[in-house]
Amino acid sequence: MWIPTENEKYGVVLASFRGTVQHGLPLEIGDTVQLLEKCEGWYRGFVLKNPNAKGIFPCSYIYLKNAHIKNKGQFETVIPMEDSVITEMTSTLRDWGAMWKRLYVKNEGDLFHRLWHVMNEILDLRRQVLVGHLTNDRMRDVKHHITARLDWGNEQLCLDLVPRREFSMVDPDEISVTELFKLMEHRHRKKETPVPASTHHLFVHMKSLMSFSLGEELEVFFHIYDSRENRPLSERFFVRLNKNGVPKSPEKTERQCTLFVDLGSSDLRKDVYIVVHIIRIGRMGAGEKKNLCSVQYRRPFGCAVVSIADLLTADSKDDHLLKVYACNTESEWHQIHESIIRKISSRYNLAGSNTGLAVSLQLLHGDIEQLRREYMVLFTRGVSITKKLGFSDIIMPGDMRNDLYITLEKGEFEKGGKSVARNVEITVYVLDIDGQVMKSYVAAGSGEPGGDEYHSFVLYHNNSPRWAEQIKLPIPVDMFRGSHVRFEFRHCSTKDKGEKKLFGYSFVPLMQEDGRTLPDGTHELIIHKCEENANLQDSARYLKLPFSKANLPGNNQAVKGVKESFWITSFLCSTKLTQNGDMLDLLKWRAHPERINDSLSKLKEIDGSEIVKFLQDTLDTLFGILDESSQRYGLKVFDCLVHIINLLQDSKFQHFKPVMDTYIESHFAGALSYRDLIKVLKWYVDRIIDAEHQDHIQQVLKASEYIFKYIVQSRRLFALATGGQNEEEFRCCVHELFMSIRFFLSQENKGTSPVTQTQCPCVCCNSQAVFLRTFPAVYGELLKIFTVKEVAGFVKETLGSLPATAHAECPLEAVKLQCMAKTVESQLYVNPDSRCTLLPVVLRLLQAHMQEQRDLVMCAHILTSMLSLIRKDDSVTTEPAVSEEVDLIVESLLGLLLQTILEITNRPQPAGTNMRLQFQDVTGEFVACLLALLRQMTDKHYQQLLQAFTSKDDLRDFLLQIFTVFRILIRPEMFPKDWTVMRLVTNNVIITTVLYLSDALRKNFLNEKFDYKVWDSYFYLSVIFINQPCLQLESFSPSKRKKILEKYGDMRVMMGCEIFSMWQNLGEHKLNFIPAMIGPFLEVTLVPQPDLRNVMIPIFHDMMDWEQRRSGNFKQVEAKLIDKLDSLMSEGKGDETYRELFNSIIPLFGPYPSLLKKIERETWRESGISLIATVTRLMERLLDYRDCMKLGEVDGKKIGCTVSLLNFYKTELNKEEMYIRYIHKLYDLHLKAQNYTEASYTLLLYDELLEWSERPLREFLNYPMQSEWQRKEYLHLTIVQNFDRGKCWENGIILCRELADQYDSYYDYRNLSKMRMMEASLYDKIMDQQRLEPEFFRVGFYGKKFPFFLRNKEFVCRGHDYERLEAFQQRMLNEFPHAIAMQHVNQPDQTIYQAEAQYLQIYAVSPIPESQDVLQRDGVPDNIKSFYKVNHIWRFRYDRPFHKGTKDKENEFKSLWVERTTLTLVQSLPGISRWFEVDKRELVEVSPLENAIEVIENKNLQLRTLITQCQSRQMQNINPLTMCLNGVIDAAVNGGLARYQEAFFVKDYVMNHPEDGEKIGRLRELMFEQAHILEYGLAVHEKFVPQDMKPLHKKLVDQFHVMKSSLGIQEFPAYVRASPVHFNGSPRNSCRNSVPNILSLDGARVVARRSPLTYPSVNRYSSSSLSSQASNEVSNITGQSESSDEVFNMQPSPSTSSLSSNHSASPNVTSSAPSSARGSPQLQDKHKHSRENSCLSPRERPVSAIFPTPLDPAQVKAPYQNSRYQFKKASPNQIGDTILPRSDPNLSAPDKVRPTFSSWSLDSVKEVNNTQFSDTVGKFLSPPVPPRPPYSGSSAKSIRSQSPGPMSRSPQKSSMPPFTPSPTECQSAGLVSNSPVLSGSYSSGISSLSRCSVSEASGTEATAGDHPAHLAATMPNSVSSGSDELIRRENKTPPPYSVYERTNPRRPVPLPHSLSIPPNADPPALPPKPHQIRTSSMKLDQASDSRRADGVPHVPRPRPLPRKVSQL
Repeated sequence: MWIPTENEKYGVVLASFRGTVQHGLPLEIGDTVQLLEKCEGWYRGFVLKNPNAKGIFPCSYIYLKNAHIKNKGQFETVIPMEDSVITEMTSTLRDWGAMWKRLYVKNEGDLFHRLWHVMNEILDLRRQVLVGHLTNDRMRDVKHHITARLDWGNEQLCLDLVPRREFSMVDPDEISVTELFKLMEHRHRKKETPVPASTHHLFVHMKSLMSFSLGEELEVFFHIYDSRENRPLSERFFVRLNKNGVPKSPEKTERQCTLFVDLGSSDLRKDVYIVVHIIRIGRMGAGEKKNLCSVQYRRPFGCAVVSIADLLTADSKDDHLLKVYACNTESEWHQIHESIIRKISSRYNLAGSNTGLAVSLQLLHGDIEQLRREYMVLFTRGVSITKKLGFSDIIMPGDMRNDLYITLEKGEFEKGGKSVARNVEITVYVLDIDGQVMKSYVAAGSGEPGGDEYHSFVLYHNNSPRWAEQIKLPIPVDMFRGSHVRFEFRHCSTKDKGEKKLFGYSFVPLMQEDGRTLPDGTHELIIHKCEENANLQDSARYLKLPFSKANLPGNNQAVKGVKESFWITSFLCSTKLTQNGDMLDLLKWRAHPERINDSLSKLKEIDGSEIVKFLQDTLDTLFGILDESSQRYGLKVFDCLVHIINLLQDSKFQHFKPVMDTYIESHFAGALSYRDLIKVLKWYVDRIIDAEHQDHIQQVLKASEYIFKYIVQSRRLFALATGGQNEEEFRCCVHELFMSIRFFLSQENKGTSPVTQTQCPCVCCNSQAVFLRTFPAVYGELLKIFTVKEVAGFVKETLGSLPATAHAECPLEAVKLQCMAKTVESQLYVNPDSRCTLLPVVLRLLQAHMQEQRDLVMCAHILTSMLSLIRKDDSVTTEPAVSEEVDLIVESLLGLLLQTILEITNRPQPAGTNMRLQFQDVTGEFVACLLALLRQMTDKHYQQLLQAFTSKDDLRDFLLQIFTVFRILIRPEMFPKDWTVMRLVTNNVIITTVLYLSDALRKNFLNEKFDYKVWDSYFYLSVIFINQPCLQLESFSPSKRKKILEKYGDMRVMMGCEIFSMWQNLGEHKLNFIPAMIGPFLEVTLVPQPDLRNVMIPIFHDMMDWEQRRSGNFKQVEAKLIDKLDSLMSEGKGDETYRELFNSIIPLFGPYPSLLKKIERETWRESGISLIATVTRLMERLLDYRDCMKLGEVDGKKIGCTVSLLNFYKTELNKEEMYIRYIHKLYDLHLKAQNYTEASYTLLLYDELLEWSERPLREFLNYPMQSEWQRKEYLHLTIVQNFDRGKCWENGIILCRELADQYDSYYDYRNLSKMRMMEASLYDKIMDQQRLEPEFFRVGFYGKKFPFFLRNKEFVCRGHDYERLEAFQQRMLNEFPHAIAMQHVNQPDQTIYQAEAQYLQIYAVSPIPESQDVLQRDGVPDNIKSFYKVNHIWRFRYDRPFHKGTKDKENEFKSLWVERTTLTLVQSLPGISRWFEVDKRELVEVSPLENAIEVIENKNLQLRTLITQCQSRQMQNINPLTMCLNGVIDAAVNGGLARYQEAFFVKDYVMNHPEDGEKIGRLRELMFEQAHILEYGLAVHEKFVPQDMKPLHKKLVDQFHVMKSSLGIQEFPAYVRASPVHFNGSPRNSCRNSVPNILSLDGARVVARRSPLTYPSVNRYSSSSLSSQASNEVSNITGQSESSDEVFNMQPSPSTSSLSSNHSASPNVTSSAPSSARGSPQLQDKHKHSRENSCLSPRERPVSAIFPTPLDPAQVKAPYQNSRYQFKKASPNQIGDTILPRSDPNLSAPDKVRPTFSSWSLDSVKEVNNTQFSDTVGKFLSPPVPPRPPYSGSSAKSIRSQSPGPMSRSPQKSSMPPFTPSPTECQSAGLVSNSPVLSGSYSSGISSLSRCSVSEASGTEATAGDHPAHLAATMPNSVSSGSDELIRRENKTPPPYSVYERTNPRRPVPLPHSLSIPPNADPPALPPKPHQIRTSSMKLDQASDSRRADGVPHVPRPRPLPRKVSQL
């Protein structure tokens, strides 16, 4: 049976449990669990991190821990009873663990490793704490270390700042808000601005001396030197180096390292240096040879200096290599460092080029104890301490020091009978009182232990040596008396044995007889002659002699006249000895009573350091004198006491205050002193008003704190000794004293006082200020002998006596506040009894200052302290008192607090950093005070507050004020970003207060008393509250979210419910907030909190309903909703769930149905549902846009998404401003991606919205305020620039011309000239620069996982330069990494469409150009044509071969059909995007016979083109022609054309397909024509073929004869022979009249694209041979080849015959069988085409052809009804009808217009309209070609390219006029492909055919404008070929995104030139001018709007180019 657990409530999982049993709960090791029930060794409970999942688990897996239970029962919570630091550590490490792994994923390696080390360190420390074996001090250190590490990690990971007190986390509910703020601020300031240390230390590590000339031992001395005052600041640090220049004792680090301690901040400046002196130990001369002399001397070597300022920038211990300088003259050695510092280079030089001193230097900051903690290794390893000369800036009471420093300055010596000067060495000894040498008390410096003696260095031959050597004598205090220092002088001989001879000595006693030590300063000592050492053994003999010339008696002139002298400087640094005689006199006052008065007077002149040395003795002396002679010396003793007290206020001696406090508590014995002290103090206070000079009185008042301490302690001692006698007398004295004080304090501004008339009022004011500064310190002393109420009374009366106002310049006001602040912080105020007494006084003063906005920093400080003491307490005794205090504060200060916060937050922030920090602190403190006060308020307080307002206006002002302040508190900048704890407390207080105030709002400001401003402020506050970042719990970690929800709940939902409730109360007043509140409420609904959304969304229904009632519609609601939605979602708000919620039928909370359901019940449901649908669609696009914008690089997704959104704003919402904004966003994306052409088209959208007018335009986006003309001009120039960069120069020319027209109209010839030059440069670029033709790819996006704008749609994309299919496919897969590439080209089924995945289907497609007039002309350079082939393309084609019926294995062409797919886009490419959606998809099937006709026709035209290029020398070499001829002839010889004969010319086929008779005839003619062209081509080839290719040519000729034989051609038919083929046509002869030929009624046309062979650079696409083996035939039919990457790789066929390249496969040859049946290769098999047929580009496919004309429905129904290949009997003038296609497949054969003869010629005739052609010329130039008949009803004369000849013979036998076909003309007939040709050839030579363009234009674009005028009457349908395209697009009116579409679709559109019928005239010279294109053919796409629905073209009246081409 399961029993609820009593004590077993909390545990930790010891081992992981899988939970495989029924109801088992899986556990992981380390999880914490809460236990609910227990049963037979099993627990039931849950893991704390997931309390919703409950289950059972074994007891043995759980380690129980003690825990405290809150809310026992169903909702109990468990708090572990462990150290709070441990709890915090555990939870923090869990949070860090997850984030630590994310750091690894983000590749933030540095932080990853650092955090890992810190986490391990914390875990180790946690173990130490848990073990519990640490001492209290060690535990404190460990916790400090832990919390420091936790804070570091939180800061690095941008987590919240944790408020702590004594290492433990603080619960915000358990302390006041002001305390919480102070804790947060303290931690924040500590983190941000560490307090600058006042003490600094220099660490020095001597490493080595590098020099090539070493060989002697060295001594190195470091000291710190002040060059400004020319004195050392520290003692010396001494290191001995061996002969190698490294320290002699490397194992003793304290001899190599030192710390120069106690440097003040003033010492860290530029003119303070580290000076290093180096002394060598060895021979006298550095270069002397070694001799027998073993005596060594200390000799100068070198000096180095470095400025201490150079170390300030070094963060770590840096190694320095110091240059060592030597002195030029030894006599200057004493000042070599000064010479180096001052750069007097004449006095020194480098000691050696390689000499350098390697040292490590580092500045450390903080006191020495702090350093010991932070640099433990430094101190444990050993470091010597080098002290400062003198005391540090701060003297600590415990410091013990007794050091005497003696500097050997200089000497003056006689020669002593020598011819040269002496080499003097000084030996220093210290001797005690007995004359014995004191051991180890002579130190050269720190670092080395002291010795018995010290030897100075020797200066060579110098009788006036200057040493400046400092030695230290650390003699104990008790040995000072009687000691003396002896200096012995020796001459060091360099001769003989180098012995040192004594010649004199000096001495100096260390203490005088009166106890004073040797005074500091320079002393001139007498040198006593001496030659025997024995004379110095008895010190008593010479101590009687005079030692200093200054101390000689006046009559001793003999000694004074001695020339020899020795100077030393002494400096004593002692905490026990003094050099001051006055101090000694005072301390010995009993010995000399007569000197007491004098000694007391001189005390003020004694140095402070001397006084603090003997502080206790001095105080004892003073109080001893006071006790014995109070009447006589009372005033003087009091003054001395005041002087000493004030001396301790100095920062240097402030640390001696505790010494005085200890003295008062433990050593003070003056039990009677209080009487005298009170009396003298009162005497001074009474004299304040009358005194002229108040400096001394102010000193007395300044010392009043310690005077009161002495008074109180004296009284306590007296009471203790006497049992409390004279109590009343004492109280009376104190009351009188306070009466005097109150009188003095109240005097300041009483104008009747005679004092104020005679002296400056500020004099007394200053004294009052001095007293008030010290007065609060007195409270604690008074409490020792008076009750709390008595002291509170004293304080109240004293502070209450202060004047209400003060003089403007008087400092009293600020001091009053300071006094109040100290009062509030004192122990007195903490007591509730005294607080109620003092509170009114404090509030009165605060009120006065806050009203005037003065001293706000101090006011905030006082308020903070006051409110920190007020806590809600459960005890009944204190509750009324607290409530009363809150009442008082609310009544006095609440309004002022709000006003103050408003004023200081609206002020501009100060400029200085410190001022700004102070400003922020003040704001934060006032905010904390307000929050603390509001949190203390109860219902009763709110009721009293609201009732206190006498009028509605006052209440209104208060509500507006508090709502405004709350809005300020919510601002992100109010608190630092990591103060989440403070923000949550703030929000909790705000929502509580708002709930109270909303009742007042409802009661007082509704119905007839409605006030819009208050309600608006309320709603605005609520919205900001909900949207603030710190409440968005979804962004927090689970543990943090759980803590917040447990403590506060979700405050957003609470506020949302309150908004809904208040909204419901508004009634008809809701109209006031429509549409203003739509945006804010919408912002609230975007918060991803389901409950909040359910609450808020119904408000929109309400708004729509009320707006419908008022206006009859809700357009306002809709407009506002859409505008706000865009800005909010672009900020990152909203999600997919929100979109679904808005449109869903899910019920909302409570009784409210879904928004859609509510709307469906209304009368206005249609418009409402429409709005919801629009908003939903907009959200779909906005969400996609936002998701795409999160990605890093610009890719197709971003651009496509922006285009989708831009179109939505234009077409569906008609939001012009949003439309323009997204135009510019798209423009920026294109520029970033370097899509300059697309960027131009994009910016053109905005350009088209503008007119050439002077209308002023406002500043918008990045555009300044300017006229519309100026902006349009700027846009034009920008667009032209981008067209130029995108190499789209033709479009740029159009804009240049438009701009030039504008300049011309304004006579702005300067700019006109520039524009014409720019236009000319664009023409040059067209002709001179190479342009790459991009590939086009069809991409299908299938599956629900794609963004909305792509989902289940297909697009055609324009590839990048050099981008082929594989590269494009890889790019798409990179953009959509989760997508699956489909391996077939079949349309997917519904399962793919609905799949929760992403499928990509990619294959290459071929463009179908629209501009035919340019492409059909011969003389147009390819540079020009290339533009029109791949620009302004609407339609694309893809072909797939398949077999219909039974497949003939011997000849597969019998059943080989082609499935032709034509894709029509919504926009032409290029446009505003690199891809556009497919708008229409058309499918036709091309029969095998038609396919064969197309293939041969295209190959013929390709051959013609190559022959023409060869003849006109356009080819760089003849290889393309050679390969093409070889491919055709070789394939034909091997059976290529024979396959067609076998398939279509056999009797069975003719009998079974009688309808194909005309087509069969056509095929036969084309075969003959091909043979004819080949014959001529061989003739041309022979003329140009290089010598090395002659054998190949011969082979080709032989094979050609074989080919003719195989075709059964002995000679060409008469009509072929009679028409010589002219291969050298001039441009003027080309492209005259071109009427389309249609292959069949189904509209399957071929428009050949430019052949790659026309450019030498793309010859790689040609095949060297078009022949293949039979095995290739079948493989190519099925779409695979084993030969190369250019053809498909499939299984070979058993067929053995070879096919002509005329049977080329379609561009995307793909089997119709499923991919599995085709055996698709794997993706990684690069050589087998990973994407199969669907992924081959046109240029890499075996075959390709472009069919520009999609099918009309009628054509599909009757594919062969009006076949253009049906033979019919024709008159000689109509022969063309029997053999050529008609211009319109919809017309019957007799009605079709006959095409003219082609003007494409292979001869060099200059004028084509020359009707006389010589047969001989024709035969010489070319073999005959099948004729092209003229139009019906037209005379031969009207046909310019026609040649004379008999017209009455039959097609087979007649002799036709010479026929000059044009390769460009034939395209208009629909027989030629604009891209690689589709054919039925499957040899390896297919690629030659498939990639050869024989024509440049689409058959649908043949222009009627090219026909002669007189044909118009006889040709009513002559425009039909052009109108086909128009009819096909009658339902498509896309936005004008092209420069070719700069016409408003709603305006009349002029008929393009290509469709109009101009007068009979020659066509204009080529290339066509861009303005013609702009006004005519470029608008072809727009012309569809002018057509009627029945398909008959409507021809509007032509009009000039409009200036404004498009509008929204």
